Amino acid sequence: MSEQEETFTSAIWSERAEADDPFTAAECRCAGYDVFGDLLGQVEWIEYLFLLFRKEPPSQPQKRLLNDLAVALAAQGPRDLATQAATSAAAGGSPMAACLMAALSVGAGQHGGAREVYHAVLCWESFAQDTKQWQRYLSQSWPLPDPSTWPDREHPAGFDPNGLACSRPTLQTLSRLASHPATPHLNWLRDKRPALETAASMPLALSGVAASAFFDLGFDAQQAEMLYLLLRLPGAAAFALEQHVEGWSSYPFHSEGLHLLNDPGN
Repeated sequence: MSEQEETFTSAIWSERAEADDPFTAAECRCAGYDVFGDLLGQVEWIEYLFLLFRKEPPSQPQKRLLNDLAVALAAQGPRDLATQAATSAAAGGSPMAACLMAALSVGAGQHGGAREVYHAVLCWESFAQDTKQWQRYLSQSWPLPDPSTWPDREHPAGFDPNGLACSRPTLQTLSRLASHPATPHLNWLRDKRPALETAASMPLALSGVAASAFFDLGFDAQQAEMLYLLLRLPGAAAFALEQHVEGWSSYPFHSEGLHLLNDPGN
């Protein structure tokens, strides 16, 4: 190694500099694999994503499970709060980067967002498949301590406080993901869902299914939080691009203002 060559420490990444330019990489390795010499053209994007987060390649079942989860999360439609944030920014003429930042900001939260997935994975780490602990958590003690700066949660992580019943897309996603091999927690969630919903007094949400899938894939709570943010961005970006062309006059929501039903202020 030359005196001019800079080094850094990362379990994820290593580089070898060009012989005549210490600021340019000649070889890049991710978890020991030559990215541009071996991986490029040989692996799928979802495999590389797994490698980046886990520092090991996925098995075929893990690859297929993560791919199905990514499809389920990629676009959740204009009702999704993060997507609404992105389209609102686009309707107002904001740059594309600002639209994605809006989606990330809203999608990071504790109501169907990435922080909710974080807490749901912590529950899986604490309760695993212990039905009694889950029921106790859901019915009595779900506000587990959070030492961060986030505000107190207002509902059990992974459940929908506004839902009347478990949505069809959530049920379809759970059924599909639980059909994969080596998914014990997804299978347990599928079987115990009615009992858990009764304890929570609210239906299971897609965020709860995603958290279970991340846990079966071996991701910890922070990794799941990051991936949930990342995997939801494609849909938000696509809807923002469409709304940027349509403009504010064709915004799909609130064209005639807001009309409250059963206003609690009356």
